[in-house]
Amino acid sequence: MPPIGSGLRTGEVAERAGVNIQTLRYYERRGLLAEPVRSTGGHRLYPADTVALLTVIKAAQRLGFTLDEVAGLLDAGRRRHPSADLRQRALGKIAEIDAKIADLTAIRTTLTEVADARCDSLTNCTCTDCPIPYLTIGTAERPDGDPA
Repeated sequence: MPPIGSGLRTGEVAERAGVNIQTLRYYERRGLLAEPVRSTGGHRLYPADTVALLTVIKAAQRLGFTLDEVAGLLDAGRRRHPSADLRQRALGKIAEIDAKIADLTAIRTTLTEVADARCDSLTNCTCTDCPIPYLTIGTAERPDGDPA
């Protein structure tokens, strides 16, 4: 622990890490960051490695890890016991990304078909061969054949 009076103040850490002060305090409340020591004036004083830790947290989030997942990974790292946890979680994220890519590709394909068919309405399309099912509101028939 640094001696009282040394360390980075909240604003310095936030600026260097490229986060806002509320994010810094939120991560502290979540346990991602250790509670900092206080100066004699009551200011939070963070160790210099806090900036690097914040950079790691933000990088993990950009890779798709949730804060809960990041917390678990940080905890495993703090225990200094090598494990396949990061590798397994990375493989899980790759599978999630592949599923999202497949979904987005299917959406893109359908939207391209809609644009190419010159569809004009989501509920009452008049184009031939409309690639999406449409609903004609108020004209549906009941099972007995009478209009609704």
